[in-house]
Amino acid sequence: MSAEIKARLRAEVLRLGFADCRIAAAKPAAHREVFEQWVADGKYGDMAWMARNLDRRTDPCVVVAGAQAVIVLAMNYFQGEAPLKTDYRIARYAWNEDYHDLIGPKLYELDAMLKTYGGVQRQYVDTGPVLERDFAGESGLGWNGKSTMQIHRDFGTWFFLATIITTLPLEPDSSAKDLCGKCTRCMDACPTGAITAPRRMDARKCISYLTIEHKNSIPIEFRKQIGDRIYGCDDCLVACPWNKFAKVSHEATFQARESVFQMKLREFLSLDDEGFRTLFRKSPIKRIKRPAFLRNVCVALGNVGTVEDLPALRLAAADPHPMISEHAQWAIAELTARNSPGVLEMPAV
Repeated sequence: MSAEIKARLRAEVLRLGFADCRIAAAKPAAHREVFEQWVADGKYGDMAWMARNLDRRTDPCVVVAGAQAVIVLAMNYFQGEAPLKTDYRIARYAWNEDYHDLIGPKLYELDAMLKTYGGVQRQYVDTGPVLERDFAGESGLGWNGKSTMQIHRDFGTWFFLATIITTLPLEPDSSAKDLCGKCTRCMDACPTGAITAPRRMDARKCISYLTIEHKNSIPIEFRKQIGDRIYGCDDCLVACPWNKFAKVSHEATFQARESVFQMKLREFLSLDDEGFRTLFRKSPIKRIKRPAFLRNVCVALGNVGTVEDLPALRLAAADPHPMISEHAQWAIAELTARNSPGVLEMPAV
């Protein structure tokens, strides 16, 4: 019966557009102690949910009583190069619609199929307490790279992970081998040194964390390293040599949204709340809300902007939201100093 279910499952997975599907045993996560120490060290920053329910996050049997297997799925989102040249960078996964909205319904379809065999399931696409990369490695769906990102030998680093915990007795697949070898390109590429050792990440230094999960002012010491990035960072992924095997996804949902990529960096500062919600409708960027996004835009302009961006920054410096205003003032000072050494022009607010 296990073989029959697995065969049907894999056929459904391919029909739904996933790139791979593997099975891990529903046992405590292999790197449970490492994760618990990471939490104890406070390296999760503002992501307080990471420190809650550690037993549920590290043991699938706590999530689903009687769980026997963890189904791990990969969805390729690689779209090649952005269609338009911009003066800023957005992490590839956020080029268009939110992957949760695409993958979530597919997981429910798989759940419905597994129920016909008597299975009880819980499914997640990084929306619940599951250390999915641990189970991905145990299942043979790639291995955990030195950047802490999962790597697949057939399509590199550009994929989303999703998991289904089930009570069905599915036979586990063989675990994956670590094929990173002596390579440290991902570690060397990190602009802020957030990868403190192989497979050790201090989220508080990570640009993806600082521009997405961090809710307050970006620490001064990291602003210049952010460069032209306004949402996330792909540097450690881009650096991985396994991406030579990356294949362009056939999923149109991941194609870059032209209405976003046709905009110049300073033009984002003209967005009011309604304009922000309209531009980023169904995008993962929408969830960080206008103040945090414009905070990121101001930092990028402070790093790569020109004197032509000063009028837009002066308007942002007068924004009633203090976080936008503060970062705009910093950007004006940086931009002015860069274009007129020794002379700092402070905004009139």
